[in-house]
Parts: sequence; structure tokens; C-alpha cells
Amino acid sequence: MAVLCLLGFASIALGSSGMPLNRVVLAILGTGERSDTIIIWSLRMPRLLMAGLSGVALALAGFILQRATRNELASPSVLGIVDGAALGVMCFLLMFSNESNALVVSIMWQPLAAALGALLFAGVVILLALRTDAPPLRTILYGVALGALAKAGVTLFLVDGPVHRASQAAMWLAGSVYQARWADVDVLAIVLTVFVPLAFLLSRRMDQLMLDEISAQASGLSVRSTQLMLFGLAALLTAAAVSFAGAIGFVGLIAPHIARLILPGRAGTQMLAAALVGAAMVMAADMMVRTLFAPLEVPAGAVTAVIGAPYFLFILIRAGRIHA
Repeated sequence: MAVLCLLGFASIALGSSGMPLNRVVLAILGTGERSDTIIIWSLRMPRLLMAGLSGVALALAGFILQRATRNELASPSVLGIVDGAALGVMCFLLMFSNESNALVVSIMWQPLAAALGALLFAGVVILLALRTDAPPLRTILYGVALGALAKAGVTLFLVDGPVHRASQAAMWLAGSVYQARWADVDVLAIVLTVFVPLAFLLSRRMDQLMLDEISAQASGLSVRSTQLMLFGLAALLTAAAVSFAGAIGFVGLIAPHIARLILPGRAGTQMLAAALVGAAMVMAADMMVRTLFAPLEVPAGAVTAVIGAPYFLFILIRAGRIHA
């Protein structure tokens, strides 16, 4: 919480026009200069809150998937959810562009297209798992296969579409919160108000899932139905985050690992830590790209990928040594 508060103040104060701490406090309280108040409340505060909320959603989705599959390498991207959202965005940009390549509908509908794409692919994965009574590993493989299909569609649209649409889609694909608006923050906050408490209500079942399957069933848990329920919840959390913040990678993979190092114990405690770490990761990444690369708008997902990819390799190497 202390780190989040420090990141929040730093993110608000730093930017193309830096502000000293006293001006930041006055602007937050509404008693500062009008220009400072406009910069903070109209530009920086929505961006900060969107980064924090999307980080919470992605971190919780990753934690839930790792518990449901008993696999520490599971993350929101493995079920094809993120790739499905990307395909939804590309379809939106191409379907609603006229002959002059201008959008015939408002760009504000883009998050809805992303959410529909994410939920469609997640629904197909869960349906396949239900029809075949697939174990968690096979469910992940379904997601990987559908994700590859969605990536192929995105690539075709990028190659065949106009250049400016490709650059616009590339920013979303990398993950960025620079276009955050208060309306987007409100929607994401409402969604998380519903799904985050549900995740904590399922924390006891997540603890039971850490037992072997026979012991979990002996404790009264319906293992397969619980896993599918958790898959669906992770899909909804991921869809909510990527709809507004884009495909920010590796947060759902890294945040649960850091949470387990900070607060080992039950799922409820670790979920709280994962949510805070995920929020801090995206907030820090956005602050870094906003200050280091100004006036260019570099996606925050570029920073999380630079940090997350080596950590992912480290996990793979460590897991290989343990099994060896």
C-alpha cells in the first residue's frame, strides 16, 4: 500500500510538465491553480486509476488460473483471451471504416469489441473443456491453439489493412492506458466491484485445489466444476482489463509469483498481495514510459514485456532444474 501511494503521487507529479508536491496536493484537494487541476483530474488521474485497476484485474486473473491449473506458468494469455480481444479490436477497426479509412462509429465502442472477442474465445475454450471433460492441461492447450488462430487473423488484418489503422492497432496490442477517460475508469471499477469479491469468496476452494485431486474430492470439492468456474472468472477479469488497457503482457504471470514471495499462505491473502503488486506494476510501467520517452507515447506493455520475458525464462529454467 505504501508503494502504491508513492507511485500514485509520483505518477501524478511527473510528466511533460512536472509539479512540486505542494501543487499536487492543492490540485487534488481542488484548491490549486486551474491549470494544475485540469492536468491532474482530466489527464493524469484517469490514466493512473486505469493502470491500477487493469493491473488488479490481470494479476487476479493470473493468480486464479495458476491455482485452477496447479501450474505456476499459467497466465491470462494462455486461454486465448487476450488474442481473442485483439482480433475483436481488428475486426472493429476494419468493419467500421469507410472508403476514406475513417471510422463511421465512435472509437468509444472499441472496448466493447475487445470484450466480445475475449469472451467469445474464452467461451469456446470452456465449451470444448466441458464437451471433452478435459483436464486443466488440455484446457490450456485448447486456449493456446485458439490463441494462435486469433493471432493469425490479427496478422492478416494488419497486413491487409491501411497503415494508420495498423499503427493504431499496434498501440492497443502492446498495451497502453494513455487514452484513459473517466467513463472507462467508471466501467472497469464497476466490473471489478462485482468480480473481485467473487474471487475472494472462492478463495477457500482455491486452497482445496492445491491438494491432489483425490484429497480435494474427499474434502467435499467438485474439482472439475470449480476449475471451470475459475476459468470463467479469470476470463471475465481479463476481458475487462484488456478491453480498456490493451494487451498488457506478463502482469498476470509475474504478480502472483511476487505475491507468494511476499505473503505465503492461503489464497485470500495471496490474492490481496497479487492485486496490489499487479496495480503497482502497471502504474510503474506507465509512469516510466511517460517520463523516459516524453513526448512520445510508448505503450506500458513494452516495459512489462521487457521485465516479464526474462523472468518467464527464469521460471522455466528453475522448473527444469527442480524436475531434473
